[in-house]
Amino acid sequence: MNIFGSFKTWKRVRETRTQLNALSNRELNDLGISRGDIPFIATRAVRN
Repeated sequence: MNIFGSFKTWKRVRETRTQLNALSNRELNDLGISRGDIPFIATRAVRN
């Protein structure tokens, strides 16, 4: 992967994490996500 692809992926992961962190605990619970899972889920969602 080139540097631009890496940057684009990093940016999308960061945006996804920001959006998930903006949700309330109740909303995350409704989705079956805990706050500790957010980094893993964001990375996996962007790379798949």
